[in-house]
Amino acid sequence: MKMRVINLIKRAAAVLLFAPAVALAAGASVNLDKAPVSTDPAALQHGAKLFVNYCLNCHSASFMRYNQLANIGLSEDEIRDNLMFVGERVGDLMTVAMRPKESKVWFGATPPDLTLIARQRASGDGSGADWLYTYLRQFYRDTERPSGWNNVVFENVGMPHVFWELQGEQVAKVTQNPDGTKHFELSLAKPGKLSVEEYDKAVADLVSFLVWMGEPVAEKRKMIGTFVLIFLVGMFFLTYALKKNYWKDIH
Repeated sequence: MKMRVINLIKRAAAVLLFAPAVALAAGASVNLDKAPVSTDPAALQHGAKLFVNYCLNCHSASFMRYNQLANIGLSEDEIRDNLMFVGERVGDLMTVAMRPKESKVWFGATPPDLTLIARQRASGDGSGADWLYTYLRQFYRDTERPSGWNNVVFENVGMPHVFWELQGEQVAKVTQNPDGTKHFELSLAKPGKLSVEEYDKAVADLVSFLVWMGEPVAEKRKMIGTFVLIFLVGMFFLTYALKKNYWKDIH
């Protein structure tokens, strides 16, 4: 139990250490695109597939268990056959084997846990979903960066563009604004496996899954809230009718 608490503290510390760099990047003058977040099971399942194949190599989701994916319409057999590759059990947490010290050497910072990333990225400029949706579509080639990639939303990010085969390679034309900020104009120099529309849809599905993962019971909570409001409205009318009937002989 003690070791478990220590591990949780270490993970929280890693996220907090990474947070200042994230916040600094978010301070750049970038217009965030509105994320078309969906609760459709097919979109969430596609997002889960992208997450496991492209994100879970470096980023963990250590507060989420594989069997919770049943809540987006997947059976245990589908989870085991399509989303698990190294002998995990369906009840295991979605963690990675990569050690934090090694990842810091490779990327310059420990990749943060993504379980709550959509909630952590929320700011006054837009929701966490908007930030993620814009960020994952704004990578461009930069030969001066160790990974060969940079990002408009998160300048000098250590993360390489893991989706480059799907999106293709973008290049940036950078100009200086009068206020000293940079203006980026991206163009697709080399097409990927997906068209622009298909890639945007794939990113939207991934972001939808990240939003769902941050609060898996959100839809159930909203449904319960709706029933509670309906119940309260019904009780109001019943109480009002009872009050009128009780006081009719006095008034």
